[in-house]
Amino acid sequence: MDQYKMVKDKLDELNIKFKIVEHPPALTTEEADKFIEGHEGVRTKSMFLTDRKKRNFYLVILDDYKRLDMDLFKDIVCEKKVKMASKNSLMEKMKLPAGTVSPFGLLNNEEHDIKFYMDKEISDQEIMTFHPNTNEKTLFIKTKDLYKFLDNIGYEVNIIEL
Repeated sequence: MDQYKMVKDKLDELNIKFKIVEHPPALTTEEADKFIEGHEGVRTKSMFLTDRKKRNFYLVILDDYKRLDMDLFKDIVCEKKVKMASKNSLMEKMKLPAGTVSPFGLLNNEEHDIKFYMDKEISDQEIMTFHPNTNEKTLFIKTKDLYKFLDNIGYEVNIIEL
């Protein structure tokens, strides 16, 4: 099934309203920002991380202007080391290519073994933006509806200070 259609169908099933902006492929948040200028919503960065032995996986969401302090995050999740997960791990766990990571990729996490974390700084913003499993669109969703989506597919939202 088309990755975007899967996201759209799930949001429709949950009666979640969202807005889509279509644009040329955007591999970075900076590129995507240019295409969605003037639209309301926090520009997010989604980072797919793993521990040294690739046993634990984490999806971390933060404001796209912010850098993730890997040492702080590893302490929060009680790991000796965390790093960006490989393209192979991303494809294996979320069935997504690089440049399309977002909470919607959790729809494809068959093992249900990715832990979800969000920076407290953006957790109460009204609207957030994500690629809906394709980098040719940006999806605008109310934060409360993102939480509803995550709860429906069985993911706990861990809000942390980054």
